[in-house]
Amino acid sequence: MNLLVAGVLLWSVVHLFPAIATGGRRALVARLGDGPYRGLFALLIVCSLVCIVLGWRSTTPVAVYTPAPAMRSVTLGLMVVALILFVSARAPTDIKRLIRHPQLTGVLTWAVAHLLSNGDSRSLVLFGGIGVWTIIEMIVINARDGRWRKPEPIGAVRSCVPVLIGAIAWIVLGFAHPWLAGVPVFVRG
Repeated sequence: MNLLVAGVLLWSVVHLFPAIATGGRRALVARLGDGPYRGLFALLIVCSLVCIVLGWRSTTPVAVYTPAPAMRSVTLGLMVVALILFVSARAPTDIKRLIRHPQLTGVLTWAVAHLLSNGDSRSLVLFGGIGVWTIIEMIVINARDGRWRKPEPIGAVRSCVPVLIGAIAWIVLGFAHPWLAGVPVFVRG
């Protein structure tokens, strides 16, 4: 469990650093250069993911609560929304006119969706920890950046592209989930 906690904490701290310590980030970029700073950032994120994966696999889950069976369907629906929001962060879409932080909101939706279907200790650490990080990240970014200026409208046709990509990603991840997480998403029967 310690490795999982360390991975979630490393992920959170590395992501929060540029938002909280803008002066520290500028000083680090000035000292290292932009490319090496980005490389260090990426290396630390990869390290956090390795810790998360190894920590997840090495931790025996302990039941904390029992999710209702109906939550499985809710989780599947929320995951479509999460992936659409995640994709929307990097695409021109009117979703950005409705949600200031679509990528972070997508990650938060992913975390909540998984907490609805998983009531064990390691799920609480991973999904709860990442969920808390997204909330803190949004608060810090909002404080740093000030008032939200909504982007100009894009139009319905271009806004549908991230919806389509998110839906396709949901299908692909659904079939890959047993390999990635050891848990089937699409259950036959």
